[in-house]
Amino acid sequence: MTAARTGWLLVLPALLLLAALTVYPVAYGIWISFFSKHSFFPEQQFVGLGNYAAVLADEEFWRSLELGLIYSLTTIALQLAIGVAAALLLNEAFPGRGLARAVSIFPYVVPTVVAVIIWKWLLNSQFGLVNYLLGIPVSWMGRDWIMVSLIIVSVWQFFPFVLLAVLARLQSIPPELYEAATVDGAGAWRRFVHVTLPQLQSVLFVVVLLRSIWMFTKFDTPWLMIQGGGAETYIRTLPIYTYQRTFAYYEAGRGSAMAVIMFLMLVAAAALYFHFWRREEQL
Repeated sequence: MTAARTGWLLVLPALLLLAALTVYPVAYGIWISFFSKHSFFPEQQFVGLGNYAAVLADEEFWRSLELGLIYSLTTIALQLAIGVAAALLLNEAFPGRGLARAVSIFPYVVPTVVAVIIWKWLLNSQFGLVNYLLGIPVSWMGRDWIMVSLIIVSVWQFFPFVLLAVLARLQSIPPELYEAATVDGAGAWRRFVHVTLPQLQSVLFVVVLLRSIWMFTKFDTPWLMIQGGGAETYIRTLPIYTYQRTFAYYEAGRGSAMAVIMFLMLVAAAALYFHFWRREEQL
């Protein structure tokens, strides 16, 4: 038996598992998107691109896409800003730094359902701690503020991911670079711009890519936020609308078409992101 054949036999179980858990569900979802199919009954009728045409003509689809973009872009920007700032702070030496680092990752390890319940209590318009501290009545779960509430919860829960990634990279930057910049007369801001940021480029590239994919497809946090309230349509992002089309309206074909469209959007955005990154590296 050749070495190549032995190698293929060794990786075959992993390939079969990957095909069963990833390739088959994706292929089946694409296949179903070309049929008019009930979510539970076996009957189905081939409609070709009919589901895609219906989705693109659906105003609620575009509204959900708009809400999803607002949610994902805003949370990503705030996670980056807070995460990088916190990483820079925790990279400095000060008493209690170890405890501060441990506390800073607490939001990321809290289960999503627990985080949402805590924040819905804090943001309660009648007895919430936030309104008590602000001294003004704000209906955080109402139509005007529920998107802000969702963004607050998501940023609080996921900024530690950015913090950990950036902090790990900061600790590997050679101190000699900062010493040389200081000798050249660079202040704190110029050291950050000309030394720290270039060293963080590769890490921030991966962080932005991962956070973009995860936040655009985020389901559990928005879904839990709309439970028990009447403003669900104001944070009904595309993953939630896709779920509702599939399991509330029982339109598995149209729901699959929406999922495929969402997948193609992510692929196109990732390809464009890689294109600009490579062009930036070549300059």
